[in-house]
Amino acid sequence: MISLLDIRARVADGTLSAADAIQTARERIAARDLAIGAVLRTAPEAPAPESGPLAGIAVGIKDIIDTADMATESGSEIYAGWRPRADAAIVSRLRALGAVPLAKTATTAFAGLDPAATVNPHNPGHTPGGSSSGSAAAVAAGMLPLALGTQTGGSVIRPAAFCGIAAIKPSFRLLPTVGVKTFSWALDTVGLFGASVADIAHALALIADRTGIEAPAPEHPRLALCLQDFAGSADADALAALDHAARAAERAGAVLHDLVLPEPFARAWAAHPTVQDFEARQALAWEYAEHREALPPVLRGQLDRAQDLSAADYDAARREAHRARRLLKELFADVDAILTVSSVGRAPKGLGSTGDARFNRLWTLMGVPCVTVPVPGDGLPLGVQVIARFGDDGRALAVARMIEGALARV
Repeated sequence: MISLLDIRARVADGTLSAADAIQTARERIAARDLAIGAVLRTAPEAPAPESGPLAGIAVGIKDIIDTADMATESGSEIYAGWRPRADAAIVSRLRALGAVPLAKTATTAFAGLDPAATVNPHNPGHTPGGSSSGSAAAVAAGMLPLALGTQTGGSVIRPAAFCGIAAIKPSFRLLPTVGVKTFSWALDTVGLFGASVADIAHALALIADRTGIEAPAPEHPRLALCLQDFAGSADADALAALDHAARAAERAGAVLHDLVLPEPFARAWAAHPTVQDFEARQALAWEYAEHREALPPVLRGQLDRAQDLSAADYDAARREAHRARRLLKELFADVDAILTVSSVGRAPKGLGSTGDARFNRLWTLMGVPCVTVPVPGDGLPLGVQVIARFGDDGRALAVARMIEGALARV
C-alpha cells in the first residue's frame, strides 16, 4: 500500500515531486485495476499542485460525491454520464490543500446493498464490502494513498476491515456532505480510507482543519470491550482478532474492562433501519417514481417496503436514538474508547453480497467516531473497531494508533 505520510515526507524533502507522485498513482491504477474494478474513471491530465499540505496525494472519490471534472453516476445507469457543474464541498477542500482528486471509485447503486463489480484485492472470489467498495479496494491494492467513502450503516468500516486497511467514520457532520448524493440525511457520514491509522489521522486533521485530531493517546487509556450481543454473534475469527487486539492494547498500557450495553441500545440498534429507510424513501423519491425498474433489486425492494413506514414510526425510532445517545454520553464518562469487532467476520465468499453491517449500524446512528484497525493474521483480513465519544475523533484515532502499533510489535 502507499503511505500518505511517506509521500508527504518525500515531497517535503525534495526527493519526490508532487507531479511524479500523482503520475505514479495513475500508473498503478492502469497496471492493477483491471483485475479489481475499483476505479471507474480518472481525472483529465492536468498539472499537479506542487504546494499545499496534501500536494502529491492522489485521492479516490466515491462515485456518489460530485466532481466537476469527472462524471458522478451514483453507481446507477439512471445517472450515466452525469457531469455536475461543481465539486462537492469536501472535494473543493481537498483541492485547496493541494491534493488531486484523481479517480472516481466504484460504489453500490446510491450507496445501497446491491454489490458493485469490484472484487477484494486479497482474493477476487470474495467481496470487498460496500457500499464504498472501490475506495477500500483501491487503497488496499496500492493504487491510491487516500480515498473518500460514506457510511449510512457500515459502508466505511466494513469494507476497510474486509480489505485490511485503516479507515475512519468521523463524528457526524465533521466533514461536509454538501454535494454528496443523500441516502439518509440523519446518518450519511463522509469517511476516509488509508494505509495506516496515522495516515487517516493526518488527512482528517487537515481536511477538517483541526490539528488536535493528531493528539497522542492517554498513557493508560480506559477501554471497554463490547460484543453488542443484541446484534447477534460474530464469527470465531472475528472474536479471536478482537481478543488479540485487546491483549496487545493491555501490553501497551491500556486498562480494559467488559461492557454490556443496556437495553436502550438494543432498541436504538433495532430503530436504525426505520430512520434509514424512511429518509431514503424521500431522498430517492424521484428515482423511485420515475425509474423504479432501473433500480437494482435489493434497493428497489427496500424502497418498496419503505412506502409503508409512517411518520409516527420514524419519530418513535428517532426518540430511541436520542435516548441511546444521551446514555452513551454518560457511559463515556468512565471510558476513553470502546473496542469491538469491525464486522461479523472475514469478507464473505462470492460477489452477491457486500456483507453484514450489524456491528456498525448502532455507532452510525449514535454519530460517534469509529476507526477500524487491521489485525495481522493468516487468510483474508480482519479488523477491530475503536469508538470514542461524539466529537472526540482525535482520541478514537490515538487509541487506534496505539493498538495498531502494539499489534505490529507482537
